[in-house]
Amino acid sequence: MLHASSVKPPFLAVWGKNDPFFIPPGAEAFKRDNPNAVVKFFDTGHFALETHAREIAKSIRAFLA
Repeated sequence: MLHASSVKPPFLAVWGKNDPFFIPPGAEAFKRDNPNAVVKFFDTGHFALETHAREIAKSIRAFLA
């Protein structure tokens, strides 16, 4: 039986580095649970997709390639 902590699937977190609600250390915490996690910060706030949709989409495509 697999334990949840032993499963480390590919993981991408895209994050607004100026988000006042979900601050950057929250994104970095993913790396503690999954050392293979990729965390990408964008120069934006909480609504990152509203201001950086193209850049985020590009990061997602590159991650999935």
